[in-house]
Amino acid sequence: MVDGLWLSTSFTTDYTEETIGSFVDGMAERDLPLSVFHFDCFWMRQFHWCDFLWDPVAFPDPAGMLRRLKDRGLRISAWINPYIAQRSVLFEEGRRLGYLLMRPDGSVWQWDMWQAGMAIVDFTNPDATAWFRSKLQALIDIGVDCFKTDFGERIPTEDVAWYDGSDPERMHNYYAQLYNAAVFDLLEENRGAGEAVLFARSATAGGQQFPVHWGGDCESTFEAMAESLRGGLSLAASGFGYWSHDIGGFEGTPDPAIFKRWVAFGLLSSHSRLHGSSSYRVPWAFDDEAVDVLRKFTKLKLSLMPYLMTAAEEAHRDGVPMMRPMILEFPNDPATAYLDRQYMLGPDLLVAPVMSADGEVSFYLPAGRWTSLLTGETLTGPTWVHQTHAFETLPLFAREGAVIPFGTTDNHPEYDWSNNVDLHWYAPSNGTTVTLPSGAVIELNYQDGEAQSRVLKGSCENYTVKTC
Repeated sequence: MVDGLWLSTSFTTDYTEETIGSFVDGMAERDLPLSVFHFDCFWMRQFHWCDFLWDPVAFPDPAGMLRRLKDRGLRISAWINPYIAQRSVLFEEGRRLGYLLMRPDGSVWQWDMWQAGMAIVDFTNPDATAWFRSKLQALIDIGVDCFKTDFGERIPTEDVAWYDGSDPERMHNYYAQLYNAAVFDLLEENRGAGEAVLFARSATAGGQQFPVHWGGDCESTFEAMAESLRGGLSLAASGFGYWSHDIGGFEGTPDPAIFKRWVAFGLLSSHSRLHGSSSYRVPWAFDDEAVDVLRKFTKLKLSLMPYLMTAAEEAHRDGVPMMRPMILEFPNDPATAYLDRQYMLGPDLLVAPVMSADGEVSFYLPAGRWTSLLTGETLTGPTWVHQTHAFETLPLFAREGAVIPFGTTDNHPEYDWSNNVDLHWYAPSNGTTVTLPSGAVIELNYQDGEAQSRVLKGSCENYTVKTC
């Protein structure tokens, strides 16, 4: 459910297989671990969205290209939406078969808001859903692993007739559920339970079961960065276990300071994607320091996989989000009710993204002793703290008594998260336990200044305990 770094082509940028290869090579040459490559809209021909056919000029050999990318250890994401433009080769097929949303007079409902003559797939029709899924299956068959399910929000409420007779006003919200379910269920059928993931923008009540959602097209500003966090915490409070955002912002091009600050925030999120609109998001497009910042926080996230996967499992099992509003962990502290510029990542890590070029940030620490993962600094709450951070740091604190398992691998996300782990025990106290992704449970005790441990359940080999 949790992965490493995703890199996108961005939206309106020019790209071919050669461009994409240069991105992947550039990441590898700079020791920047990459997990997923995402193809945005222009993997299809312009204004043919969606026909699900690769642009033959930019990508004459899509199956071979995807195979070459996967041979480098990458997974593949592709952009889609539920709309069929009149220029799409699928428009006439969908119209003839009755798979597109109709008007009461039997004609296809169309508008020009997104692209000329755009129609909408009618997912209340089981045959239309199967038809749509068959187009995606062809992409899965050549190597696509997941889909960015964009759009699905501007669903008309007047002058329409759904196949199953649904109330148009109710379908305005429910359409997103049908759309994402159609795609997610197909991915799960192909990849197996627990392995399916999509990058969805639209959602309604019930959408929590189709991870993951991202915040849409924010601007490349510090204000938008703060808005993304505020909106994500609201989403988390609504039961969405995983959420993400475009690192650096989508609209416009971030200056190097915004990009670097957003990188730290993005890599301390459940899912981390470099994506933009009209400009590339490879770090060397900004400055050399951006490369160093991205490397540091990508590797930090990969080393935290044993901790993050345990939090992800909790989100899946119990519905507790990975990125949590402070009040969720500290409900009896009235100061946490209005905190919207910091969050808990899992139960034990406090993150306060820096949203200023000069590095100044204020954040709140609830009661207890808190230890910085990056500097070893200890502070005692409850207290407000004001600090200034370089681009390679931010407030990242472990709460008192926390045991954070670090993996010994930091160059890819998929490794044995339950063996060869380093357990960092912060402000230790007796009788503490830690559960690893395999279900292994380790009990820790602290006596005479020494940490002692034993495995209570399952197995864990070659682990170490470090008190902090």
